[in-house]
Amino acid sequence: MIADIKVQLLQQAQAAHNVGNWEIVIQCLQQLVIVDIEQEASQILDLAQTVLIEGDFSQRWDIAKVFPRLGANVGIGIDRAIAPIVEIVKNEEDEELRWYAARILGEFNHPTKAIAALVDLLKSSENDELTSMVASALGQIGNPAVAALKELLAEETTRLIAVQSLSHIRRSEIIAPLLTVVKDPDAKIRKTSIEALGSFHNAEIPPVLLEALDDISAPVRKEAVTGLGFRSDVREELNLVDKLIPRLYDFNLEVCCTAAVSLGRLGGDIATNALKSVLTSPLTPINLQLECIRALGRIETPLSLQYLRSCLNEHSFPVQQEVVKVLGQVQKLKVIAGEILIEALQLSNTLTSAIALSLGRLGELQAIDPLINLLANPDTGVRLHTIAALQQLAPVQAYQQLQHLNNDSKITSELTQGIEFALQEWQQI
Repeated sequence: MIADIKVQLLQQAQAAHNVGNWEIVIQCLQQLVIVDIEQEASQILDLAQTVLIEGDFSQRWDIAKVFPRLGANVGIGIDRAIAPIVEIVKNEEDEELRWYAARILGEFNHPTKAIAALVDLLKSSENDELTSMVASALGQIGNPAVAALKELLAEETTRLIAVQSLSHIRRSEIIAPLLTVVKDPDAKIRKTSIEALGSFHNAEIPPVLLEALDDISAPVRKEAVTGLGFRSDVREELNLVDKLIPRLYDFNLEVCCTAAVSLGRLGGDIATNALKSVLTSPLTPINLQLECIRALGRIETPLSLQYLRSCLNEHSFPVQQEVVKVLGQVQKLKVIAGEILIEALQLSNTLTSAIALSLGRLGELQAIDPLINLLANPDTGVRLHTIAALQQLAPVQAYQQLQHLNNDSKITSELTQGIEFALQEWQQI
């Protein structure tokens, strides 16, 4: 029975091949890989290779998934399945085809042949997209590729791509080789190695990142700042907050913004006060101000929220808008955040809708009455945002309260109209 199905599938695949119907060929091969196909191995590999060579982008993508499965089939084996892919990698005429071949090699559990072919491709290719795929493929192979890549670090012409390839692996085995290039003359190599090392919690790495804070290259400094922001485990031991604060005043704005993010992750009163000083300076660009606002919200202490409260009186509209958004995302001190937002309702007309939405996201029931009072605002947009906030905050309780107030003769006519509007809209949402 299986033999008959196998013969039938092969016949269909061959017939489809003869007329260039690669979709049918792929479908047949996808079914053939689950049966013993030792005797038909050569024919099947020829069919798969033809689709890879002749197919369009989508068909190449689909057949690329079949090759590793062919290699896993006991009737074919990895050696036979990988051979045509290695040959394609050597073909310098079709860069796109080599890209697919590199991708396929990364899927094979055959380090020796796959790594050798990929490393050779790294040495010979000048195509950025192709070398990027090779780096990704080597990263997918993992630890077995590290030894080969370490050899490439010794050669100036291949050092950058070797570092990029190692950075894809993200296993502890790459730490030692990357530490050898953190002071390389090439800033791209320094940046890539620092970025990769920053993702590891290893005792050797924080001192390297601290030294990189003063690198002449802004991208290197930025990666060092990012990495240190995730090392709260050594915050006090290495005095990380004090080391990062100067980067808030870096010559490069991206480094400054990254420093704000990292200080927000590390937290503490010292970081809070430093962020506040930058935020209140009239010389601080708006992008950095916004990052400081987000960082203060991430720190989420009574002190940091108090600084956010002051921004609602003293800063520009974009900053105030960001403060309202950040307060609506508070996780621990929701009562304080809610009080600040409710207070802000009395101060601003331009932020009313945004405040309403943040109160809805915050989920504090103390906001129900102030939100209902907002319905007295004749602006339809404000009313709709308020209704949305009430429905998110406490839909059942808010609706019941609206129904109760709808029969209350003591409320103002403006609020009565707003409540009637809300009850009508409530049914439609």
